[in-house]
Amino acid sequence: MDPLDRVVKPKTKRAKRFLEKREPKLKENTKIVMLIKGGNANLMVTEVLKDIYAVKKPFAVLYRKKNITRPFEDQTSLEFFSKKSDCSLFLFGSHNKKRPNNLVIGRMFDYHVLDMIELGVEKFVSLKDVKNSKCPEGTKPMLIFAGDMFDVNEEYRRLKSLLIDFFRGPTVPNIRLAGLEYVLHFTAVDGKIYMRSYKVLLKKSGCKIPRIELEEMGPSLDLVMRRTHLASDDLYKLSLKQPKALKPKKKKNISHDAFGTTYGRIHMQKQDLGKLQTRKMKGLKKRPAEKAAEDSGVSPKKSKSA
Repeated sequence: MDPLDRVVKPKTKRAKRFLEKREPKLKENTKIVMLIKGGNANLMVTEVLKDIYAVKKPFAVLYRKKNITRPFEDQTSLEFFSKKSDCSLFLFGSHNKKRPNNLVIGRMFDYHVLDMIELGVEKFVSLKDVKNSKCPEGTKPMLIFAGDMFDVNEEYRRLKSLLIDFFRGPTVPNIRLAGLEYVLHFTAVDGKIYMRSYKVLLKKSGCKIPRIELEEMGPSLDLVMRRTHLASDDLYKLSLKQPKALKPKKKKNISHDAFGTTYGRIHMQKQDLGKLQTRKMKGLKKRPAEKAAEDSGVSPKKSKSA
């Protein structure tokens, strides 16, 4: 029996809070990333992991010791670390002659590997190489994806979903204009993925809306896709399943168009148009014979035409 699967009864209040934090919730906690260095990681891969850790703090765990594992061949060690540190996302870095400067980005579902994609680093500019001001720790980034491949190719589409999951950060109820100061831009073109980081500068424009300038901040990566391990459609659909309590209740007689405009249908009681008040005109007045016939319930005789 796996020691991490055994039923543990808390003996202290601190242990009880720890176990309650890991229990299933309707609204899950912010996903935490674990950054793992392989047994043969070189200096470039180590610097990439450190920079991603600096971008993701405080929602990241960096393992500084080398771990001899191959994610595409044996995933037990990744699942062990995921359960130990309660992380659902991972980035594994390694280097060898066949696959130099290698990164494996992936995510977990129920502490098992859901999907992972292997990326090769062809060019890297570190945070410390760019001599500009940096964003504060824990800043939530704005994510921009450019390139038709992110919408056409299934592997690139899954990579886009994985990158959004990886960098999105905590869910916030409100947005402050001054807090929009960090941009992550991903471009897919000619079989490569370009990752760039920018700091947003709000300049005076002479009106209420400020003028926006982007200043490169780092890190920046030129990546190429290598191997992929994608979950089956059934398993992927199961991982996206939401509890019934979170599903929005369907409202009757309300519809939306392509632009998001809300339309409502109102049901009214049947109206008697015979009693509708119209404009008073001599030609619309009823004759005395018609009024008497309506009171007695007999239809009036029509006058013979000449």
